[in-house]
This record gives sequence, C-alpha cells and structure tokens, in this order.
Amino acid sequence: MALKITVIGTGYLGATHAAAMAELGFEVLGLDVVPEKIETLAAGKAPMYEPGLEELLRRHVPGFEGSTGRLRFTTSYEEVGEFGDIHFVCVNTPQKHGEYACDMSYVDAAIDSLAPHLRRPALVVGKSTVPVGSAVRLAARLAELAPVGADAELAWNPEFLREGFAVQDTLHPDRIVVGVTSDRAEKVLREVYETPLAEGSPFVVTDFPTAELVKTAANSFLATKISFINAMAEVCEASDGDVVKLAEAIGHDERIGKKFLRAGIGFGGGCLPKDIRAFMARAGELGADQALTFLREVDSINMRRRGHMVELAREAVGGSFLGKRVAVLGATFKPDSDDVRDSPALNVAGQIHLQGAQVTVFDPKGMDNARALFPTLAYAPSAPAAAQGAHAVLHLTEWAEFRELDPASLGGAVAERRILDGRNALDPERWREAGWTYRALGRPTV
Repeated sequence: MALKITVIGTGYLGATHAAAMAELGFEVLGLDVVPEKIETLAAGKAPMYEPGLEELLRRHVPGFEGSTGRLRFTTSYEEVGEFGDIHFVCVNTPQKHGEYACDMSYVDAAIDSLAPHLRRPALVVGKSTVPVGSAVRLAARLAELAPVGADAELAWNPEFLREGFAVQDTLHPDRIVVGVTSDRAEKVLREVYETPLAEGSPFVVTDFPTAELVKTAANSFLATKISFINAMAEVCEASDGDVVKLAEAIGHDERIGKKFLRAGIGFGGGCLPKDIRAFMARAGELGADQALTFLREVDSINMRRRGHMVELAREAVGGSFLGKRVAVLGATFKPDSDDVRDSPALNVAGQIHLQGAQVTVFDPKGMDNARALFPTLAYAPSAPAAAQGAHAVLHLTEWAEFRELDPASLGGAVAERRILDGRNALDPERWREAGWTYRALGRPTV
C-alpha cells in the first residue's frame, strides 16, 4: 500500500515540503493551526515568495487544470492522525524573547496535539531545527500519549533548505540525514526519498543527537565563514587592502572554496542568527559552552557590520543625517525571497532613520513584509523612485535587478551621486565612470 504523508506546519519549510512530497508521487495532507494559511494554500497560493513553489502547489492542489489532486490541507489533527502513515513536523523554532535559547513550544504543541490521534503504527519525523537532546524527550512523550504506544515511532530528518532554492533543495537534496532508532524507520524514510536516492543523493543514517547537531553545525560553519571574511574586510579597511581580491585569492584553495566569501553587511534571516545563538545556549546547558565561545565573536562581527555601514553612510553625507535623504535598495535578508526576518538591510535602514534621515526603501519582493515590520520608513515602487533626491544610495540586498541598474540614468534622479555597496556586488568602475562616488566595505576608497 502506498505511503500517505502529512506535514504539520505549513510555513516556509512545511509548505515547500508538502508540495515536494506530492511532486514525488505521495498523497499529502498539510496541517496548520492558522485557518487563513490553509485557505491560501488550498487556493494554490504560496504564503511566502519562493521561486517555483506556487507552480508546484497548483500542480497538485485540487481544482486546477491538470492537477493531480494529491495535495490537500486541513486544520484537524484528528483528520491528520487518521490519514497519515508518516507525519513530518515542520513547525517554527524561533529564538526565545530576551534569550539565546530556542523556543520549543511549537514543536511540543505539535507532538502533544498529534499523538492522541495515532491509533495505528506511524512514523513521526521531525524536520524542525531543535536543540540536541530534544528528540529523545519527544520520542518518550510521543509513545506516552499515543494510543498505539511505542508503535508511534520518532525519527529526525533535518532540513537544509536555502531560501530562493527551496523547491530544488527538497526535490534534489545534496544530502539526506536521518536520525533513527530502528531498521523500520530507516526503511520507511528510504522509501519516502526513493527518487532523490536514485539520482545519487547521499543518505546518512545517524543516531538522534547527531541528526539534531548536523543542521546547527552546518549553519555555524557557514556563519563563521561569512564573519571571517567580514573580519578580513575590517583588516583590509585598516590597511587599505581589497577584500574582494583577497577572497578571490583564498577561494581558489579547494580546502576553503569560493562560496560564502563575499564581504558585506553580514547574514540575517530566520535561521543563521537564531540557530547559532540556540547552539551556544544548548552547549552551555550541556556544560560544553567553552567549545562554542568562538560563535559569540562570529555573532559580534556580524552585528558590527551593520553599525559600520551606518557610520559609512553618515560619513558619506557629511557627518550628520539630519535633513538628508537616503535611498535603500533592498529590504529582504537575501535575494529571491520576501523574508525580512533579522534583515541587515532593514536594520541599517531603521538605524539611519532613527538618526534623522529621510529613508526610502525599495525591494522587488519584500515591500509588504518590510512595511509591516518598519511602518515608519518610506517605501517607493522602484529603485529610481527610491533614489529621487537622495544624498546617498545604499545597496543592501544583492538582487540581480540592482546589479543591472544604469548608473547614468539613476544619477539623474539623485541629489548627489554617492553609492555605498553593502554587498560588494556592483561594478565599481561602471559606477565611477558615471560620476558616482563608490564605496564598499573592505575595499580601497579610490
């Protein structure tokens, strides 16, 4: 009999996973406790901007021409328990307010709500990023609450999605990691991922703690690499070096690699910042806090870059923001996303606004989310409109359309041709030839 899959939590991770499981040929039922989110998904609309996701939804949600009808949504845990053989838990694990630690309340609520409805053998698979040690506790809770007892088994299968590439990463993962305690759980997950496994995706089988550690270890490594090149940018500025050339040179070393070596205003989003902080907090609880003290400096370097961009902008407009107009290109934490969570771009824009400047923001996809988070900033419908009358333009999210802007044309809109490239993604010569004063983090001023 074909496996039936449920996905609990239909945010960024869950909506993508549910649609991808339907694409792989499974009957899928997605659950969320927010009715409006379910209505949106059932109408074939993605609750966030993610390239390719809406097309995938419409290929499998009933009611669209040519749809397989394999993907439905509900708010009923009873329906989910009755329907599914495998239940993927994809709920959010945000940072606790005022603490570094991870907030496990959504995961705990999902297990507590699902378990009483498991009346036949089932596999519950955690995909949320959780503190190491959580799976053992949740497995015991699941067996305690489920009518079927120990036949309600837990596995852990961390996600490695990159926003902007989430559909690709789910359907064609660069690795699949499963933490299991039985051969049965491994067999079932091999069946779920049969298609990517046939394409050659590596399948790594581990215990619970290792599976939980993989995601936080990977994110900590990436965060460290970003903060390393930003630390080098600070040294380059002090010595008049060029961090872009430095990154190019060390990136040719295969042991280092070229990715994640672009200096700028640092990382943000819903994963890297909160994951490394939660990792530090959990290490402290385990008595291993000294092992991760370096992550405090990684976090500190990252946050320092935002303040440095504000200082460069203040210096560029003459030492004070009062009476000055500043255009900010970018609001999301990265391109190809509408996610503004912990966005360095919006953080910089907000700081400059608080210091007296008139700040106008444009982003290709993140305007609504940015407006909801920072309603006091001004927003424009295009990059030229944002730049109108500006004394400085700040490029803070590396959208392709910003790289393609015509410096001469944009120069006609601004009050003064000054651009600060917070992502080291623009061509300095092109902008300087058009009469702009170009400045970037970690690069010579001339």
